Amino acid sequence: MRIVELSEENKKEVQENILHRSPQQFGPQEAIVREIIENVKANGDAAVFEYTAKFDKAQLSAENFEVTEAEIAQAYEEVDPALVDVIRKALVNIRDFHEKQKQNSWITTTEKGTILGQKVTPMQRVGVYVPGGKAAYPSSVLMNVVPAKTAGVEEVIMTTPCNSEGKVNPAVLVAAKEAGADRIFKVGGAQAIAALAYGTESVPKVDKIVGPGNIFVALAKKAVYGNVSIDSIAGPSEILVLADETANPRYVAADLLSQAEHDELASAVLITTSEELAKKVSDEVEAFTEVLSRKEIIRKSIDNFGCILVARSEQEAIDAANEFASEHLEIMMKDSFEVMTKIRNAGAIFVGEYSSEPLGDYFAGPNHILPTSGTARFFSPLCVDDFVKKSSIIHYSREALEEIHKDIEQFAKCEQLTAHANSIAVRFENEEE
Repeated sequence: MRIVELSEENKKEVQENILHRSPQQFGPQEAIVREIIENVKANGDAAVFEYTAKFDKAQLSAENFEVTEAEIAQAYEEVDPALVDVIRKALVNIRDFHEKQKQNSWITTTEKGTILGQKVTPMQRVGVYVPGGKAAYPSSVLMNVVPAKTAGVEEVIMTTPCNSEGKVNPAVLVAAKEAGADRIFKVGGAQAIAALAYGTESVPKVDKIVGPGNIFVALAKKAVYGNVSIDSIAGPSEILVLADETANPRYVAADLLSQAEHDELASAVLITTSEELAKKVSDEVEAFTEVLSRKEIIRKSIDNFGCILVARSEQEAIDAANEFASEHLEIMMKDSFEVMTKIRNAGAIFVGEYSSEPLGDYFAGPNHILPTSGTARFFSPLCVDDFVKKSSIIHYSREALEEIHKDIEQFAKCEQLTAHANSIAVRFENEEE
């Protein structure tokens, strides 16, 4: 693994390399995505079936497009009962965490007759995209469906690719059933996003689309935003580890590779104050890579987007981590909790050597749908808030409005909005000045 000094030049080079993977950088693919979206928008199910045959080699029709209860029951037969048990244990943690995020509507009143408040309303229908290309992700099902259902969303529509026989990964189906997905359709890619955004004869139009996917899915979400809401335009996975001389190099290397195996565009970066640790981690990365099942993907990821940066001080390392604003940030330092308080930008922060990133992916409870490509500077993890709308409530009695009506009229006249001023003044036009 490449080891370089943490200089402004090297830091900028690594940042630009990581950002180059962002969906914002894939112009040529956007034309393909736009064509798919317009076709689905115009031709509905027929276009979806056409693309599914082309990309997934599956022959779908109105009769086998939606997953049936019988198919879900069959999935339970095919999944190891021990895995079902693990999914249920993880669900408890995920639900408990997201329950704490719920907000209630509120009202405040005054004796003069003002009522102000906020009404929190769940979205009616949400679409969840679950990838199914290089790997199946039942964990993503839990992380998307649970906060939506916790928020009170009435109907969760899930889409996920099927294989050439028209079959969906059984673990994904079990996770969907356990989490509470209402309907599941066998479609992936940009065509799935288009179907959710505009509706087809079979797929109902949703209010919001959430869930990770490949570059075509990300670009499709970007294209339909505005017609529907989306969670974010997610880029490839990334991890940044902050470590000093107290860190275990095997742990650090293993955690870096846990993200590198996602795909060739995944990014794994270590920032350390110890040159000795940097060398040991690099050696461990090489040794682990040789024995891991996805070593070809890992090797490309590490060679192209992996790096070890050696900082001159702890503060320099922290400052760099805040600039990177990584999706996943692990801290393995002598004073890990103290360092954590100085982190401003990160999707999820894992504190201490036994808080490895996969803990967050599967089991701890916090959501693993996280901001990527530096967007942790202004975006947050997927949460219950993503599935509700907030409406302001305003009520003034005549007495309350009378006391301040001239102030409002003056403000409106200042902006030369005389109809605004008149809307207030007309309520007091018969009163003596």
